[in-house]
Amino acid sequence: MLDTSKTYDLLVIGGGNAALCAALTAREAGCSVLLLEGAPIDFRGGNTRHTRNLRCMHEGPQDILTDAYPEEEYWQDLLKVTGGLTTEHLARMLISDTSRCRPWMMKHGVRFQPPLGGTLHLSRTNAFFLGGGKALMNAYYDSAERLGIDIHYEAEVVDLEIEGGAFKSATVAYQGAQHKVRAKAVVIACGGFESNLEWLREAWGPPADNFLVRGTPYNRGTVLKMLIAHGAKTISDATQGHCVAIDARSPKYDGGIITRVDAVSLGIVVNKESKRFYDEGEDFWPKRYAIWGRLVAGQPDQIGYSIIDSKAMGKFMPPVYPPIRASSLRELAEKLELSPESLEITIAQFNAAVREGTFDHTIQDDCVTEGLVPPKTHWARKIDTPPYFAYPLRPGITFTYLGVTVDDKSRMLFQDEQPAKNIFAAGEIMAGNVLGKGYLAGIGMSIGTTFGRIAGAEAARYVNG
Repeated sequence: MLDTSKTYDLLVIGGGNAALCAALTAREAGCSVLLLEGAPIDFRGGNTRHTRNLRCMHEGPQDILTDAYPEEEYWQDLLKVTGGLTTEHLARMLISDTSRCRPWMMKHGVRFQPPLGGTLHLSRTNAFFLGGGKALMNAYYDSAERLGIDIHYEAEVVDLEIEGGAFKSATVAYQGAQHKVRAKAVVIACGGFESNLEWLREAWGPPADNFLVRGTPYNRGTVLKMLIAHGAKTISDATQGHCVAIDARSPKYDGGIITRVDAVSLGIVVNKESKRFYDEGEDFWPKRYAIWGRLVAGQPDQIGYSIIDSKAMGKFMPPVYPPIRASSLRELAEKLELSPESLEITIAQFNAAVREGTFDHTIQDDCVTEGLVPPKTHWARKIDTPPYFAYPLRPGITFTYLGVTVDDKSRMLFQDEQPAKNIFAAGEIMAGNVLGKGYLAGIGMSIGTTFGRIAGAEAARYVNG
């Protein structure tokens, strides 16, 4: 039962990586902690269930990480994908923390493994969880239960009482009734609004109707709206987020990582008019794969098609859905309901522009196009060896970046730049402080881990005086 007679030291709203990191850290500091997860127990963990790794800075080889990934390289990678839309001092805090967070994670049961086939190029930058994100969440929940953290599922926060810049209580819908929960401090770690279709449509207009929600169906932005109504200073905007090109045959919600199509850089991508619209070989997929959701969102009817030939098969991680296969380009176009003539022209023009060098998908090779707009700057090979294959693409929203601004203690800021007295934020709901746009593979988990632990530590410091 939910104990409403008790005033907890800390209330944590959310049940994913950031929430558990905050709860565990505060509990280690001696705080009584109540964690409210809006999802049922089988779906606990938010988007963390679909993750595999976190991006880690390190100055030299470390167990499952190879070589070195120093702070400045990490920072430059982040600058490149965000176009400078990041808060540098918070981003550098994040980068630094990723060099020392893994022992803490392992103390709470997380186990790591070397990257497997298809991800070996990430062995230098990303630490992979043994069993993936769901195993990580199970480890954290086991640790939380052992430490005496009170956890309730299907507990949705429907109202917040905030007075004088301070949190007082939360109203929770739980087991058919509403309850008021009090705590000396609160950590908001309940994600973005990617599964709120009305909010997506408000931001994107009619194109949002064709979006698929790659992430959890339980991130509806309810608490984010409350914080904004209470005067929280927002950051980023509602159209920014982790938006990936995923298989168009994926479910509307919760498809996760297995719906992503990684064949993009090995062929071409066309829209419904059979026209290319961006450089498929711009960079390695960990740095560029998250731009393709927005690119497809900008095409007619928000649909695209990744097209490869038999030379590309076996060189990328296959998604959950099999490719559409044909013995000729004309047959492939017919199966995709594209104009056969238009597709044949597009591919003939592409093939004529290819200047083949030494193909090597593990480096930025010298296989390029010449005189073609848009160009393909790496991994350009003629599409000329049947059978031919295609994956239909839709924009897949993983999580949104519109959120609340925080300071270096992970305290939420109000519109007058004043920090809240006892309101902390971590994870996706404040990710826009680091990710104004773009994405680096594994950095979402890094944000949740770093700022979850900061929020938990600072909340405990506030409570303990």
